[in-house]
Amino acid sequence: MSRRKQSRAFQQKLKQRRQQARVQNKTLMLELLQGFVSQGELFAQDEFHGNTQWNAEQLAAQALLWSWQETKNVTDAFEHAREACEQLGLTKTAKSYTSLMNALHRYEQVFAPRLRERFQTLAEQAGGRFFRTGRWVLMGFDGSRVTAPRTVSNEQAFCAPNYGHGKRAKYGKKKSRGLRRRRNKQHPAHPQEPQAWVTMMWHMGLRLPWTWRLGPSHSSERDHVKALLAEEEFPDDTLFCGDAGFTGYPLWNAILATGGHFVVRVGANVKLLGEHADVKKLGNRLVLCWPKGQMESGQPPLRLRLVRVPVGKTIMWLLTSVLDPKQLTPKQLIRVYKMRWGVEVEFRGLKQTIDKHKLRCRNSARLLVELDWSLRGMAVAELLALREQIAATQEEEAAADYAPHDLSLANTMRALRKALRNLTTYSPRAEGLFGELSQALIQRYQNQTDKRARYRPPNPDKKPLGDPTVRKLTAQERIRLEKHRLATAA
Repeated sequence: MSRRKQSRAFQQKLKQRRQQARVQNKTLMLELLQGFVSQGELFAQDEFHGNTQWNAEQLAAQALLWSWQETKNVTDAFEHAREACEQLGLTKTAKSYTSLMNALHRYEQVFAPRLRERFQTLAEQAGGRFFRTGRWVLMGFDGSRVTAPRTVSNEQAFCAPNYGHGKRAKYGKKKSRGLRRRRNKQHPAHPQEPQAWVTMMWHMGLRLPWTWRLGPSHSSERDHVKALLAEEEFPDDTLFCGDAGFTGYPLWNAILATGGHFVVRVGANVKLLGEHADVKKLGNRLVLCWPKGQMESGQPPLRLRLVRVPVGKTIMWLLTSVLDPKQLTPKQLIRVYKMRWGVEVEFRGLKQTIDKHKLRCRNSARLLVELDWSLRGMAVAELLALREQIAATQEEEAAADYAPHDLSLANTMRALRKALRNLTTYSPRAEGLFGELSQALIQRYQNQTDKRARYRPPNPDKKPLGDPTVRKLTAQERIRLEKHRLATAA
């Protein structure tokens, strides 16, 4: 054998050895997708139309790839996702944007519960010691709006029919009268901009979206939370945490009916019953939530604990259904309420990092599909990164320094999109997609400047929340309370 042929043979063997030590990005991406959407198992019990040319698991994987794209138009995102599916060997997928959207919209009631159960199961398995904070599974909830294109379909589906005629709108006009210019009849103001409402249940320990519900701009976030509580199951010892907008006997009673507990900030918008009329004399004592309607209809009162705590520079009132102070101390209440703020950061990630502050679809049904899969794609991406980071810290001695709040959504999406752009290239497995996800962390540095925005002047119409109203029990109410106690004891 000549020297030239020996050199070629040696180069081929060396190339094979290098390829064995390295792996293509498409192999890692396919392994990542199949770890979430298991082929042949996830939708095995569901029935689809007989003429469909796509496979349910591969269609779900294609929808995830579609939600991870960074293109401006949803049709361009579909083309990139279709090309990625071809490189990954996913042949039973939607061949056109129309077929993808029609399939996701038609079988929404099949995809949503199956993928939600799969996501929650993997989150509990991967979460480990972060899944519970002490005894509790901390679950925060809040709502936000996302802007939609101004089309006839979106306006009819998402705009409030009584826009400008509600109590808050009349109050705002009254307060600002004389401060703004008179309306020009020749150039009237634009009509209401269509917006979609998102109410999210957010796992505060793992910092992951747990479940959500969508609706028009005039939706009630409290009704959304009650619907989620009625339709879905939550882990044992779930502690729900909400802001001052999530108040009222129906909502609190629905939470207690599931076997969970809650912590809610309250103010002057809440009326309670107690032993003292002065709320500041109550301290860390028990109160009753027993509105007149529920009292006369024979429904039992809610026994709650009212606590006055300092959160930052604000003194606020927190109402909780955990009556024993040893199970939930005031310091723990402060920590839990501070953790709730992370749901606002999650909404910021959806609108800015994922770039969904304004959606693209011009049809109302497809717009809900776009928003739903944007939320699901963001949640799955964070879960995959969290799983790799927790697995990496378990092998190191510095595992105590890691916490889920170190996860960076921007770096996570950057790693996934980089792998999708270079599916056919080789990279060492330790430095490939899984390695980049394990290193998708926020930058830790000491801030030297003030982060408060200097362009936000104080709002004169925004009043402080105030103190809750506590009224002493009357003699007749004490008699009714004693009857309920005796009936419960019997």
